[in-house]
Amino acid sequence: MANKLIKQMGLPKSIANIFTARNIITAKDALSHTEFELMELLDVDKEEVTSAMAHVSEVVCPPCQTALLLLEQRVRNETLAGHLPTHLKGLDEALCGGIPFGVLTELVGPAGIGKTQFCLKLSLLASLPASCGGLDGRVIYIDIESKFRSKRLIEIGINSFPEIFLKKGMAQEMAGRILVLRPTSLSEFAERSRYPSFSNK
Repeated sequence: MANKLIKQMGLPKSIANIFTARNIITAKDALSHTEFELMELLDVDKEEVTSAMAHVSEVVCPPCQTALLLLEQRVRNETLAGHLPTHLKGLDEALCGGIPFGVLTELVGPAGIGKTQFCLKLSLLASLPASCGGLDGRVIYIDIESKFRSKRLIEIGINSFPEIFLKKGMAQEMAGRILVLRPTSLSEFAERSRYPSFSNK
């Protein structure tokens, strides 16, 4: 923001032109001088300089925000966007309803703690019919370590949602809603992520 042009800050045209004529082009140029220095450089009175500098400072400096205000904004935004319940009561309570929509959630932990199993379960929850508590959606599962196992996905589905997965053809339908990408490079990931496609078969 310090490199924002003075002429783009909404100052009165008369004072903006004086700044430009004195080679004070950006907010940084203006803010690097005291008000008295600017009065001499611009040849304008203190009141006009004070008003202009207050305006420039307001434009380039973000308003002060407390940690509490930022937290309240985040909770409000997540509440409006919604959540994907994990069906783990304690975790859903801690996350105010589950995994929040519209943000990137990072899952970390030591090897063998169950991160992959958790992601498989979330994939199922997202693809389940809405009538069964899911999102009735489709999932892109990016598997860079080749740990995705269709068989394990079906096992989790049968154990967690037997009333759905034991219906004829339901396991295949659910699995068909999950697209697995196994990129071998960052460029391949970027290219394939732009044009994901789901088979209707």
